[in-house]
Amino acid sequence: MDDKARAELMAAIAGWQNQDARHHLHPFTDPALMDQVPPFIIDSAAGMYVGGQGVRLLDAMGGLGCVNIGYGRPDMADIAADTIRTLSYYHCFSAASNPYAAELAARIAALAPGALNHVFFANSGSEANETLLKMIRLYWSRKGQPERRAIISRDYSYHGSTMATTVLNGQQAMIAPFGLSPADMDVHHVMAPFWYRHGGDLNAEQFADQAIAAVAGKIDALGPETVAAVFAEPVQATAGVIIPPDAYLPRLAELCRMHGILLVADEVVCGFGRTGAWFAQETFGFEADMMTLAKGLSSAYAPISAAVVSDAVLDVIKGTEREVFQHGFTTSAHPVMAALALKNIDILAQEDLVKRTRDSIGPYFASKLKELENRPLVGEVRATGLMAGVEIAKNKTTREQYLLDMAVCDKVSQACLMRGVIVRPVGNAIVICPPLIIQRGEVDYIVRAMGEALEEVSGQLD
Repeated sequence: MDDKARAELMAAIAGWQNQDARHHLHPFTDPALMDQVPPFIIDSAAGMYVGGQGVRLLDAMGGLGCVNIGYGRPDMADIAADTIRTLSYYHCFSAASNPYAAELAARIAALAPGALNHVFFANSGSEANETLLKMIRLYWSRKGQPERRAIISRDYSYHGSTMATTVLNGQQAMIAPFGLSPADMDVHHVMAPFWYRHGGDLNAEQFADQAIAAVAGKIDALGPETVAAVFAEPVQATAGVIIPPDAYLPRLAELCRMHGILLVADEVVCGFGRTGAWFAQETFGFEADMMTLAKGLSSAYAPISAAVVSDAVLDVIKGTEREVFQHGFTTSAHPVMAALALKNIDILAQEDLVKRTRDSIGPYFASKLKELENRPLVGEVRATGLMAGVEIAKNKTTREQYLLDMAVCDKVSQACLMRGVIVRPVGNAIVICPPLIIQRGEVDYIVRAMGEALEEVSGQLD
């Protein structure tokens, strides 16, 4: 790039930054910060990399754990253009549909575990979970048990940003600022299966006993006849990739069945290959009554999500009398979004990215990251498929954490960024969820950058 082109680019960036700071409200961002620090403008992306402001960065987060097939694929662009020319939009209200939505619903049903055969389309994971909250109320009403309203969620969980899904979250910082309370929606939280922070000297089997006992105790305290559903992310990605003991999720499903309680698997992050299976229910050996999908459904090439329910659930919701399902969104099952999701699934299948994650690159990713446990600050590395959490500890022996206001993980992530790698700090953990197309050399580069960043920050703390 010559000097004139560089000057023009810098002028354009300054203009975008000014417009953004003046008018753009960012999600999960301190708005006051935007008055002090200009936003970093990302203006291009391809494969594993994003670019902006003259730099190229290896995105070890795949956006927000969503760009499963990698960025900027021409075949996805072609599908979008072709579909826009053919059918840019039509709604799916009042029994209308389109070929793309019909095919996508059938494809999801064919891939989904168990009897999860019925798909409602929305635009985000939040909307998908909100949809299921309403379906759960409808389900129990039509079963003649409207008193079943209580929802059980877990500490550290993340299920969305709507009013209802916000209180499902097991993170008070997301709830309190809005004057909300889990009691508003009859939501009750139990301990998460987070061995590193809560397992103490227990082994995995003993800790699974403890975590399941916490759910059983909450059901007993509320009264099983009042509990409508349990919401569970198979892996709690947003809180640092909390991976449960092997026995936990099968036993949770068994506990729900015993009490006739619906089990919802929030697979917004885990779905479409992230754990080395099409769905994490396969990875962890359980089946849910309902499931939510988003992120990897289209690899974030388009905003689309799905709320998926079993045959048994739909039979109850249909009921015996004709009645309109009073729920939907203008862009539910949008033809362009559905076409992109279909092509995304084709790519995952044709390039064998799910099996590759399970058998090849996933195990390599886990083994290389595990080496970071020999570095300063690292208490534990947790990994399944192509998602990992690097737990930061002040004391590796006692598992003592740093105070959050020390922002140790922020410092580590910034040190990674200076080495050309994007990772995500969440509390006292670093999350890594790269695209499924990642190569071994890129894994090595991430691990090397992380190692150097940990050493640098550790030296600053000494």
